[in-house]
Amino acid sequence: MAETIRVRDVERQDFDAWSRLWDGYNAFYERTGPTAVSAEMTRITWDRFFDPGEPMHALVAQLDGAIVGMTNYLYHRNTIMRGPICYLQDLFTDASVRGRGVGRALIDGVCTRARAAGSPRVYWQTHETNRTAMQLYDRVADKSGFVVYRKDI
Repeated sequence: MAETIRVRDVERQDFDAWSRLWDGYNAFYERTGPTAVSAEMTRITWDRFFDPGEPMHALVAQLDGAIVGMTNYLYHRNTIMRGPICYLQDLFTDASVRGRGVGRALIDGVCTRARAAGSPRVYWQTHETNRTAMQLYDRVADKSGFVVYRKDI
């Protein structure tokens, strides 16, 4: 029997489960010690999901009733397209369910919501060492050809 993955908008009572996945996501990207995301920033991020004035949103994925994945995304303007562009900023699944379609379901959930919001594009990035995620991303999306640069100020 095929497993049913349910993707839904995050709810206030999901904080502990979302936070556990958020912590795993940040640990994966080695945001620890001096580069750790503070508890205050985590709470600010969480609160933004419930502020109608914010362009930030979050989804969770459930498998057998347990929250096993999360994604955070936001909308922004673009100089070459009329509609808002959707940036899928964070995506993480519990290690125990990887390869079972949770990541794909979360991406599909963001795409469905972006389409409904009038967005012509969803985009995301990952670190070049994240080979596991890239296997999925290469199946569900086109590479943009752009190189991402960053300057912390």
